[in-house]
Amino acid sequence: MAGAASALFLLDIKGRVLVWRDYRGDVSAAQAERFFSKLIEKEGDSQSNDPVAYDNGVTYMFVQHSNVYLMIASRQNCNAASLLSFLHRVIDMMDFGYPQYTEARILSEFIKTDAYRMEVTQRPPMAVTNAVSWRSEGLQYKKNEVTSLLLFLQVFLDVIENVNILVNSNGQIIRSDVVGALKMRTYLTGMPECKLGLNDRVLLEAQGRTTKGKAIDLEDIKFHQCVRLARFENDRTISFIPPDGAFDLMTYRLSTQVKPLIWVEAQIERHSKSRVEMLVKARSQFKERSTATNVEIELPVPADASNPTVRTSLGSAAYAPEKDALVWKIKSFPGNKEYMLRAEFHLPSITAEEATPERKAPIRVKFEIPYFTVSGIQVRYLKIIEKSGYQALPWVRYITMAGEYELRLV
Repeated sequence: MAGAASALFLLDIKGRVLVWRDYRGDVSAAQAERFFSKLIEKEGDSQSNDPVAYDNGVTYMFVQHSNVYLMIASRQNCNAASLLSFLHRVIDMMDFGYPQYTEARILSEFIKTDAYRMEVTQRPPMAVTNAVSWRSEGLQYKKNEVTSLLLFLQVFLDVIENVNILVNSNGQIIRSDVVGALKMRTYLTGMPECKLGLNDRVLLEAQGRTTKGKAIDLEDIKFHQCVRLARFENDRTISFIPPDGAFDLMTYRLSTQVKPLIWVEAQIERHSKSRVEMLVKARSQFKERSTATNVEIELPVPADASNPTVRTSLGSAAYAPEKDALVWKIKSFPGNKEYMLRAEFHLPSITAEEATPERKAPIRVKFEIPYFTVSGIQVRYLKIIEKSGYQALPWVRYITMAGEYELRLV
């Protein structure tokens, strides 16, 4: 099988990186500069027209188009001909000067699985020539004529934060961060202009507003292509014409230390190599007004354990031998509460002389907390403006979820 590309670079005539896409994280922009240096060194050489170069473990495949170099770098034993063919295809995607966009929703208008006749027009599709390549013109959503309620003309915004935590056996947090996303679903007529405001510290301070306890500092912000980046950099306003349907408007990260929302302690006692007793305490460390739902606590047990007996003060627990774990499920876990689980497992009375080392898996926790965010992010406003003047209904929801949430026992 052909090796995979590590990164795709577009460089100007002087070798400066214009834009690049990192696929595997093993080639940096510095390698692109080394590539161009090698290219300069080869000038006048009999192999100067060779589209493939190799240096220090990295293979470079490139094509020059006008004043731009398209270059793929790879650290694997890759199929150079296939990747060079791909670069030529990238160039060919400019048809009569029009970029051939590959937005899935736009392509679905022209690529059909059933018999379909496309009317011949004198101009390219609007999605090709339009600056708003991610949205088709002429979208229409209607209201229910019987109830006069707007079944569509709505915007749903979900602010979802995933909490990643790793706690060692001494109870110390050795890694924690929050990865957030603003996920939208839009059902709007025409070409609406949307404006979104957050409790962003930079913006509020620029406006002379107080920020104590009400503003956040976002890191590693990434936007969907529909967001006007120049506007955001200028006044921190998130302004955009949305795609139709579901899309991720923005992602962000917070690297500040996070207090574990659900804390789990486990005491394990072994009795004469034939029986194991486990006492587990789970405590919610968020305010009482919030409630975690669909809580799952995965507790590792010995691979040869059997015949478990389990008692819980809330929820239910079941032995999952395929995971070598006891899974404790709590449907609703209110804030500032503590619950307990007691379990007893039997072990084989006969053990091998050379027993394999016991697996040291961590406790893993899953949960969702609706109407709650760790970062404190808030949507201050969401405005929808369209030239026809219709009224749209925005809905905003906040959810915090467990990402990679682990507590080590040893």
